[in-house]
Amino acid sequence: MLSSFHFTYPFFLLLLPLFALSALLFKREKESFYMPHFLQLFSHVKKRHYVREILKWFMLTCMTVALSDPVVVKKIKALKSNAVDIVLALDTSGSMSTYGFNAKNYKQSRLDVVKEVVQSFIDMRKRDRIGLVIFGTTAAVASPLSFDKEAQKNIVGKIEVGVLGKSTALIDAVVSAAELLRNSKSKSKIIILLSDGEDSASKIPLAFALKLAKKYGIIIYTITIDKSYSNMMKVIANKNGAQNFEVQNKKDLLKVYKRIDMLQKSELEYNTLDVEEHIYFYFLLLSLLCAILLLPHVKNKGVL
Repeated sequence: MLSSFHFTYPFFLLLLPLFALSALLFKREKESFYMPHFLQLFSHVKKRHYVREILKWFMLTCMTVALSDPVVVKKIKALKSNAVDIVLALDTSGSMSTYGFNAKNYKQSRLDVVKEVVQSFIDMRKRDRIGLVIFGTTAAVASPLSFDKEAQKNIVGKIEVGVLGKSTALIDAVVSAAELLRNSKSKSKIIILLSDGEDSASKIPLAFALKLAKKYGIIIYTITIDKSYSNMMKVIANKNGAQNFEVQNKKDLLKVYKRIDMLQKSELEYNTLDVEEHIYFYFLLLSLLCAILLLPHVKNKGVL
């Protein structure tokens, strides 16, 4: 979209009236012989003279415009997305094999339901980077922060109960998730920690995990499946300015992830960029073409 046009060196355009003035004031004197009606026999000579003059002035004009460096400025809309970096920390301990979490499919385990809901949540976050941490007796990174949603959904689909042991290293999972986010440049960094049990295997103290999250500006949402008699999940969420959610079934879990999705929206900004295109080359090309066309005249007449 063309928005403006200007010359970088417009003072070179003053050469044009100077050329015109010189052509008027300093004409070359030639010997002439008057013969009545002689030129009527050579009407094509006049035509050639006009063509030569047009080519000459067009060449000079193009050269002068090229010297002035004409610039076309185009305005381009650029979309800037302030994406959110999210780490999903999922419990894979033995208790996640419990049935009855989905009222419509009693034979689905808690982890199977969680995988379905998490995959739909990943689809919702199209502009964000997402990382995956799973934990049982130990915690491990299943996927670094990435925009590849299909790969992440495939990883989630292959998670199995007990893959990292049957115990629950809740705090270790928080630390692993925080480490994924430590080098993030995003304005919003969040961890969504999901578990159905007490911490029974962590080697890192809670105070350290909370301090680490605060240091890197990380918000931690916690989702507790079934009722927990421990306040640890609430403490983790409240100390980082977030919220703890307790869910009893798949319906509740869907609502929670939709709620978090609404709370942590990616911001879109539209910036206008001015892109300059220097087009002097085209005028130089036209000038060169005119010069080539004038060569026969120079050869025959000796002057322009």
